[in-house]
Amino acid sequence: MDKKKLIALTADFVQETLRGAEAGHDWHHVQRVYENAKLIARGEDVDTFIVELGALLHDIADAKFYGGDESIGPKKAAGFLRSINVEEDIIDHIQNIIKYVSFKTSLDKGDNSKFESNELKVIQDADRLDALGAIGIARAFNYGGYKNRSLYDPEIPPAVDQDKESYKNSQAPTINHFYEKLLLLKDKMNTQTGRELAQKRHEFMEAYLNQFYDEWNGIQ
Repeated sequence: MDKKKLIALTADFVQETLRGAEAGHDWHHVQRVYENAKLIARGEDVDTFIVELGALLHDIADAKFYGGDESIGPKKAAGFLRSINVEEDIIDHIQNIIKYVSFKTSLDKGDNSKFESNELKVIQDADRLDALGAIGIARAFNYGGYKNRSLYDPEIPPAVDQDKESYKNSQAPTINHFYEKLLLLKDKMNTQTGRELAQKRHEFMEAYLNQFYDEWNGIQ
């Protein structure tokens, strides 16, 4: 089977699997990451087939919706890829991309065996871009509402320098998430294209926060 057909089958599988998913982690999120990944990949030395498969499957079973179980996503992706006869070395690569793509893995200081590849770096940047800017703000508040979290509480300061478990278990107000993740992403981008695209979105979020605090404090 040719690669275009395999990509199309994967897209169909992901779209059906994520039907009804929380809006910040649904098929539309995957589509945006997929398009950003293809854009970033143009300037990088990568296997574009792996980039496309990895981008499509990166959120196939986000652990936060499965009781924190980080094994489900890689297993579900592998099962599907085997069903369409993708080679095992590619499946291994995709599983590692899913395992290490998220922001929280960067907080795991005890993991000395972290997987690295240029394809992972591209998909990480594409995924992180979707957590920035106007879309990133919308996704943050959508998830906060989904978890019934407060918008902001001046009595609860952001938790800086969290470890992975603290980050995963946080129930903090949504505004804190800007300082605990979103505003940190610009400096974690792997590629030149990613850094350039992140800068504008980062600045938009800073402007949004200034406006938010002005309105919160009744400043006209």
